[in-house]
Amino acid sequence: MSEHRRKPPESQGGGRAAARRAAQQPSGRRAAPARDSVTSSPSGSYGEQRPAGGRAEARRAAQRGGRRRAAEPGGGGPAGPGGRRGGTGPGKKRFIDYPRFNKSGWRRWMPSWKLVSGLCLGFLGTLVIAIGIAYWMVSVPNVAQAAQAENNVYYWADGSQMVATGGEVNRQIIAYEKIPAAMRYAVISAENKTFETDSGVDPQGIARALVNMAKGGHTQGGSTITQQYVKNARLDDQSQTLTRKFKELFISIKVGATKKKSEIMAGYLNTAYYGRGAYGLQAAARTYYSKDAKDLDPSQCAFLASLLKGATYFDPAGATEIDPAATPEQNTKNAMNRWAWILDEEVKDGHLTAADRAKYKTFPMPDKPKKNAQLSGQIGYLVSLSKAYFVNNNTQGISASDLDQGGYEIHTTFDKKKVQALEGVVKKVRKDNIDPKKRPEKDTFVQFGAASVDTKSGAIKAIYGGEDATKHFTNNADQTGAQVGSTFKPFVLAAAMEYGKRDPRKPADQPEEDRTPVSPKSIYSGMNKLKIKNYDGSVWTNENGEQWLQTNDGNESYNKPSYAIDLRYAMQESANTPYVQLGMDVGTDKVRDVALAAGLRKDSLASSSVPSFSIGTSSPSAIRMAGAYATFATSGMHHDAYSVEKVMRRGSVIYKHEDKATRAFPAAVADNVTDVLKNVVEKGTGTNAQLSGRDVAGKTGTTDGNRSAWFVGYTPQLSTAVSMYRLDDNETNKKREFLKMFGTGGQKKIHGASFPSTIWHDYMEQALNGVPAVDFPAPEEVGDKVYGGGMSPSPSPSPSPSDSPSPSGTPSPTPSLTPSPTPKPSKSCGKWDWNCGGPGGGPGGPGGSDAGTDQGTTVGDTSGPTGSPSPSKSKPGSGNQGNIFGGPTG
Repeated sequence: MSEHRRKPPESQGGGRAAARRAAQQPSGRRAAPARDSVTSSPSGSYGEQRPAGGRAEARRAAQRGGRRRAAEPGGGGPAGPGGRRGGTGPGKKRFIDYPRFNKSGWRRWMPSWKLVSGLCLGFLGTLVIAIGIAYWMVSVPNVAQAAQAENNVYYWADGSQMVATGGEVNRQIIAYEKIPAAMRYAVISAENKTFETDSGVDPQGIARALVNMAKGGHTQGGSTITQQYVKNARLDDQSQTLTRKFKELFISIKVGATKKKSEIMAGYLNTAYYGRGAYGLQAAARTYYSKDAKDLDPSQCAFLASLLKGATYFDPAGATEIDPAATPEQNTKNAMNRWAWILDEEVKDGHLTAADRAKYKTFPMPDKPKKNAQLSGQIGYLVSLSKAYFVNNNTQGISASDLDQGGYEIHTTFDKKKVQALEGVVKKVRKDNIDPKKRPEKDTFVQFGAASVDTKSGAIKAIYGGEDATKHFTNNADQTGAQVGSTFKPFVLAAAMEYGKRDPRKPADQPEEDRTPVSPKSIYSGMNKLKIKNYDGSVWTNENGEQWLQTNDGNESYNKPSYAIDLRYAMQESANTPYVQLGMDVGTDKVRDVALAAGLRKDSLASSSVPSFSIGTSSPSAIRMAGAYATFATSGMHHDAYSVEKVMRRGSVIYKHEDKATRAFPAAVADNVTDVLKNVVEKGTGTNAQLSGRDVAGKTGTTDGNRSAWFVGYTPQLSTAVSMYRLDDNETNKKREFLKMFGTGGQKKIHGASFPSTIWHDYMEQALNGVPAVDFPAPEEVGDKVYGGGMSPSPSPSPSPSDSPSPSGTPSPTPSLTPSPTPKPSKSCGKWDWNCGGPGGGPGGPGGSDAGTDQGTTVGDTSGPTGSPSPSKSKPGSGNQGNIFGGPTG
């Protein structure tokens, strides 16, 4: 056949058939070139053609064919059930159709209703089985077993037993028939109105508790009486965990299903905690009203029902050792309000007639607390202190009521010999000097308090809380409201050295680089009735525009006529005016910061907005003062005071103290404060506290009106604070007024240098017997010699005060009587003229007779050592009352 009769060549791409053949080739095989190729035309009229297809073209064709087939019925797609790329077949359907068979795109990932239903039924079935197993495994509480007597055992620091106390007397079971109907109705109206008809479980209450726990909040009790009974009865597990909550849920369900309502009510009232160690209704009736439960009237029942809300806050006796806010006054108010509310609710619920309700208009005040004879002397104070510390510091959520249910071993820090020595010394001083029969108007209501703390750890080694814990209920070693006076001055000096004196030309909140660190050699005025000035030289006035004239103890002026004394000598003689002015120059806010860093509690500090803050208008506890001074002894390292080393239950340690030392201020600052306080004991007001062969640092303190006196001192190993005051804290005296001590103990006036320092000395001699003497570290130079309150160097120095020690430098000579180069003009005196007379002013001025007790506006009481109560004129002891560890104290 001629060339011109030949079939025309195929197209270059091979056509659809070629594409289909290429697409159907097995995976992994290369596409072969097309068999028919076009040769060059003999005549050359057609030109030479390239081969049709090729490997790359075959691959592209295969890809196009795969996409087309994916759109066809049965075509798999790139990840279809066909199993290969491109998907060529339906594959095999699985038992769990997910991803879904024969679906493409997003539909493959949407579960079918069959799958969803199956999963839900499976989950519910598993849950029902788990609940059934849990229900079968839990047991109903045994009331008799729950009410078994179980003591808490307290141990001394050496491991010997101090006392075993708990509920051995106050756990008694009574039959349902002996429980007054009024008590049952009061509890139902107050706690669970649907008790008679509910299943015993409140799902909403449980959900709230679980959510609150998950958020890290406080745990919550059961919402129904049944749940509360179950919680109370499970004494073997006092942990506050989700596991326990779930167990209690199943037990509550089982109790509600298997127990009669009368059994549940009796079980609850026999296991509930009513405060004062009373565990069960019978014990509560005996504790609060000295009668059996069956003899309680509806009014008394309503009060006892109010205690179930929390005896800490509803017992009229108060519980300040647990929470400073739980004062007798506040608790009485709480109890009266809830008592009245419960009675009214009983009327609404039909449990009490209006006529019977009208009979009970007077609150049934319970008996005063009865103290266990085992807790007499100091033991009761030690137990309450360690109990409060543990309750406020454990992380397991163990409450005071949990602890009172018994079964705990509390290992304390108290040294038995030191406790006995401190008590013995105070008793001797009281016996030899305090005679209420001889001097009823002077020696009545005299109180002593003391605390001794290990400087290296903060462990409380001894306290003196009062004559007898079963007679005098307030722990005098804890916060009492007694002002500390001049024992606060070391914090002023520390603040001056750490933060520095402010530049009078710059704003009050100036940074530290604008301040001048103060040395103990700095010079201030020791003049009595000194007009106090702000840091910039302007005269300080209160909100009424009244000025302040600061007095010294005995109205004494130091180093006349220049009045220039250094801070070391001012501390030695306990002069007030230099430290009040120093506080103003540094900023009383900085003084406050230092006091807090040293370990004092914020709620024990007075207002820092007035000059007198620097000389001790605050009322921290003896424990806190001993701990704060210990911070100086350890070169500025603070260890929080604590009274519990560890707590055990059922052989396991559930709490262990961890020392978290913090740096309160630089070592140079602390060591210089110690050196200045050492000088107080060697040459100043604290000489009565000298210990033979030992370094001692300390400070006396006496407050305005001679209402309290202190001595706080330390060696390198032990820090001790002793307070003395007169306080009529009888429950019938609602004023709780601190009384003056002029003439007390046969002395004209009580100072920290008298009875307090004597007690301190005699105790420390015994406490440190056999302990090697250690010296304080030598202080390094710190700060500059500044001139405060308008003082300035003079070219002609005047002699130093005769008792001023040479190591600290002598006081500056006579100050300049001319104003500073930058004073504000005044009609009478220059801004910097600290010796200025005039209205309310210095010597010879019309205000010269003012003692400073009312900001220099009237003639004041000059008998007090400070002459400087707070301008707010708050009564001593009117501030926050509470304990060292309290909480919502500490």
